[in-house]
Amino acid sequence: MSSEFTIKRVTAPEIGSRKGGAPIVGLTAYHAHTARIIDPYVDMLLVGDSLGMVMHGYETTVPVPLELMIMHAQAVVRGSTRALVVVDMPFGSYEESPAVAFRNSARVMKETGCGAVKLEGGVHMAETVRYLTERGIPVMGHIGLTPQAVNTIGGFQPRGRFRSEWAAFEADARAVAEAGAFAVVLEALAELLAARITKQIDIPTIGIGASAECDGQVLVLEDMLGLSPRVPKFVKEYAQLGAGIEAAVKSFATDVRTRAFPSAEHTYTMFDDAEGATKKTKMTGS
Repeated sequence: MSSEFTIKRVTAPEIGSRKGGAPIVGLTAYHAHTARIIDPYVDMLLVGDSLGMVMHGYETTVPVPLELMIMHAQAVVRGSTRALVVVDMPFGSYEESPAVAFRNSARVMKETGCGAVKLEGGVHMAETVRYLTERGIPVMGHIGLTPQAVNTIGGFQPRGRFRSEWAAFEADARAVAEAGAFAVVLEALAELLAARITKQIDIPTIGIGASAECDGQVLVLEDMLGLSPRVPKFVKEYAQLGAGIEAAVKSFATDVRTRAFPSAEHTYTMFDDAEGATKKTKMTGS
C-alpha cells in the first residue's frame, strides 16, 4: 500500500539543505508554554540538557538523566506544531557504544515524537553518528565547548583561541559531517575558527558563541531573556528591547536572519600562541 504523507514540521533534511542559505534560527525550550510562544518564529527548538542547570539547579549538565530529557521533550513537542524539535542525549546515554546510543536515541524519538537528537563530540563519536544515521535517527553534532566534558576540559571556557588548536576542531567538524550528521553546533569557538569551519564542511553550522558566518544561531532562551544569574559573553539579552517573551524572540529571530547577531562583542577573538601560558588563565568571560 502506498500513500502520500507530508510531515507538517520542519525536518532534519530541511535544516540540512539550508547550508549557505537563509540563516537557521534556534532557541532552547523546556516546557510546553514557552515552546508555544517560540514555535512560530524559529526553525528549531532545542530541548537542551542545559535544562538541568536552568530549571533544576544542577551546577553542570552531567547529572541530567535520560528520563528527565524525555519528560521535557514530550512537553515541548506537545506545545509546538511546526519547528524541528531536537533533543540532547544526556551524559552517559550514548558514549558506551553505538548500540547503546541507538537504543536510547530510539527511545527518545519514540516516546517524545521529536525529529532529531544531538550528541556531543567529534572524531571519537563519528562511528556512533554514522551508526545512528544509517538506522533512521537524524543526528545533530556538537563540537567546541562540550559541556558534558566539563570535568575533563576543566571548565566552561571558549575553545580554539590558539591557532595550534585549530586542526583538532577542524577534524572534529569534518568527522561529524562525513559520518552523516545533518548539522553541527559550534559552541564557544573563536570567531575566526568558527567561520573557517563553516566554509570547510558541507552541513550547516549552528553557532552559539561562535560566528555570524555560521549557517544559523541558537541560544538558551532564559539567557537571552536575562533570567540566568550568569549570562555568557556570547549572549545578547533581548528582554531589554521590548515587553514580553514574544517581542524578545521576534527581535532575536530578525537579528539572526539579517546576520546582525552575533556582533563582535558576542564572539571570541584569537590569542597569540606565544603567550599561551599566560592567556589561558584569562579565558573565562573574556
